[in-house]
Amino acid sequence: MRLALKIAKNETILIVAAVLALISCFIVPPDAGYKDYIHASTISQLICLMIVVCGFQRIGVFRIIGSRLLQRVSTARGLVITLVALTYFSAMLVTNDVALVTFVPFAVAVLIMAGMEEKTILVATLMTIGANVGSMLTPIGNAHNLYLKALTGMPAAEMISIMAPYSGLAVVMLIIVISVMFGSQPVSELDDLEKGVLAPERSKHQPDEIRITGYGAGYGGWRTVVYVLLFGVCLLAVSDFIPLWVMCVIVVVTFLFTDRRVFRYVDWGLPLTFCMFFIFIGNMKRVPEFYELAQSLVGGHPLEVAVASSQVISNVPTTILLSGFCDQWRELIIGTNLGGMGTLIASMASLISYKNVVRQYPDKKGRYLAIYSAVNVLFLVVLVGLSWIIE
Repeated sequence: MRLALKIAKNETILIVAAVLALISCFIVPPDAGYKDYIHASTISQLICLMIVVCGFQRIGVFRIIGSRLLQRVSTARGLVITLVALTYFSAMLVTNDVALVTFVPFAVAVLIMAGMEEKTILVATLMTIGANVGSMLTPIGNAHNLYLKALTGMPAAEMISIMAPYSGLAVVMLIIVISVMFGSQPVSELDDLEKGVLAPERSKHQPDEIRITGYGAGYGGWRTVVYVLLFGVCLLAVSDFIPLWVMCVIVVVTFLFTDRRVFRYVDWGLPLTFCMFFIFIGNMKRVPEFYELAQSLVGGHPLEVAVASSQVISNVPTTILLSGFCDQWRELIIGTNLGGMGTLIASMASLISYKNVVRQYPDKKGRYLAIYSAVNVLFLVVLVGLSWIIE
């Protein structure tokens, strides 16, 4: 029972998607048409990127880089800008989920060391926004962006150009908020970050390279070079410079030799969720009444519908669902990316920050929700307003 409850809690969206897919199979019985449902290019790109990023996580590269950058910081404003910048820029390359998993627990510990513990909720909120507006800029920053790029065949440069005004304005807003809320007062010494914050706990899983060399020994040794090259291979495949099968073979074979345990720590629930939604949408598109109804609901205002539905079911399911009944790709890209702000579940990555903060401060759940919602709604309103001006 405990295992079932844990799975239901951690994989709620996957379970919902699986139930919808199963119900749709009774409406449209399995036949030869099912083979065209799964978007194989999206799934293969997503899995390979997840494997490589998980490899980076297992050697502690991101947190080491963060600790080295923070050792150059001397003021509260500089500290917060650095923490937000870490999630903003890393989310462009390794997704908002990974950026927040890596840097929010790190930030909580750093703020305690710096004597800024009372600002933890606001900083975590700003880091979450930074991750979401950073990831919206690139095709590989969000899983749903990767899907939309593969679905539409849109060049990466075009997708970046669509979201650049929104990501850029969000950065300006973040800098303004940080400048207003944080001053130039000095912070405590952060020289012992690598020993005091980054050292792995003995009771938890310790990645091989960290267990052998320690967090302060470098940037992961030769594995870092190999993983950077693998990440480059993934980018070439996403940009259609090399075949997908070449990427898959290179990534899988390399990790079989360098770190085969990585396959145990990849979040396999995400690609499975995509597959379940692909089956559901594929089946429901074959039901004329449902297709016409859905198309009429989405067709007129896809951007606004995407933003609104993301607030309830999050932006990844929204993207997959709406893409089956809408061909206004520019509006859908903008709507699903902006829809990641607003409610706590608008982007499932946002729950990562919430869980890490309330685990440390269980009595501050209400305060977190209030601050998070207020700041996110402000950003959402301004960015949606910009979309109305531009579009």
